Amino acid sequence: MISIPKKGTPEREELIRLHKECVESMKGVAGFSVLKCETPGDTTVLTGGTHEHPLLRRVLLRMRGESVKGKLIIICTKVDQEWRIGRLSGIRGVPPVFVNDKVYTDEQEIQHDIFLMRLDELPETAGMPEHFEEGWKHRDDNWPVT
Repeated sequence: MISIPKKGTPEREELIRLHKECVESMKGVAGFSVLKCETPGDTTVLTGGTHEHPLLRRVLLRMRGESVKGKLIIICTKVDQEWRIGRLSGIRGVPPVFVNDKVYTDEQEIQHDIFLMRLDELPETAGMPEHFEEGWKHRDDNWPVT
């Protein structure tokens, strides 16, 4: 298995550059995908992103597969106007908390900042087979024991 690129390596810098390009090209598109539009804001022709860059796809899949506890999320604070980054507690009924005071007015920019934060937090060995646990309900995931 390929490990997550370390800080300061050319591979990591390339991942960040590719992700930023995708974010910039998706401005004006509803929702978010890590795809690069040939013409910014027009998804008719896609020229890059996760379907063309296997390492970027692999890193994003590993990020999405991480534990819910502590996961970074986007919280809309004013409908279609303002967003902030929050962190899930991993405990049912406990609301997320904001990670900082930064308010975003662009729904796409916040995606890139979360990507950078997750990349910094993701261990180099994330997603390796030796860390695999079968199933998704574990006693330490705060599920009621039956």
